[in-house]
Amino acid sequence: MSEDLPRRGFPAGARQTPVPALFFSDVLPQLEDAAELLVSLYAFFLQSRKPSQARWFTRRELELEAPLQQALRRLAGNGVGALERGLAAATARGTLIAAEPAEGGGAVYTVNVPGAREALTRLGAAVAEQESEPAAAEASAANIFALYEQNVGVLSPLLAEQLKEAEQEYPWPWILAAFREAVALNRRNWRYIERILARWKAEGPDLEAIRRSAAARGRGSLAGRYRRLVQR
Repeated sequence: MSEDLPRRGFPAGARQTPVPALFFSDVLPQLEDAAELLVSLYAFFLQSRKPSQARWFTRRELELEAPLQQALRRLAGNGVGALERGLAAATARGTLIAAEPAEGGGAVYTVNVPGAREALTRLGAAVAEQESEPAAAEASAANIFALYEQNVGVLSPLLAEQLKEAEQEYPWPWILAAFREAVALNRRNWRYIERILARWKAEGPDLEAIRRSAAARGRGSLAGRYRRLVQR
C-alpha cells in the first residue's frame, strides 16, 4: 500500500499528527543528523497515539516501531546505534524530555510541550537535567574529525572512515566522554578510545564518565570546547 501512496495521495479523513510549527522554523534548520530528525518526528507520531493520561514512551517502544527502524537503517546507519544517537541529541536539544521513573525500568521520554514535565512528575519520574544551550549547540556543531585532530593527532583517510562509522554507531555524548577519558589517562590513540566505546556498548555506558564529560563541557565558553575536553 505504501508503494502506491505517491500516486494515490493521502486518503480523506486520514489521521493526522500534530507537530508544533516552531519545530520546522527553529529546530529543523539546525539539525545535522538524520537520526535526530527521524527520532524527533516519530516521537510526535508515537505520542499522538497515546491516551492523554499516558503521553510518554520508552526507548524499547521505539525499537519495536518497524517504520522508524527501517528509516534509521536506510538514512542514518545502524538502527540501534542511530536510535540511541537520535534520542540523545533530541534530549540535549530540548525537543524531548527524559526522566527516570522512581520504580526503575529505564528512562521514559516525552515531547517537550506545555505540561509534559508536570506529567512526568505525576508519573513519579525524576526529570533529568537538560543541558545548557551552549552544550546543546556543541552537540550539534561538533565534529568527530576535529575532535580527533585537536586531541590525538593527524587524521589519515583510513582512520577517517573508522571515525565516521563510529559517529554513526555511538551516541555523541559517549564519543566525547571516551575521548576525554583517553586524554585524561594519556592514552591518546583511536584504538584505545574505540575499546572504551565497544565496552560501553556491550556492558552499558559509564554514566559517571559521561556525566563528568558533560560537566566539563558546561564550563567556560563554547569556543574552548575541545580545550575543556582535555582538562584533567
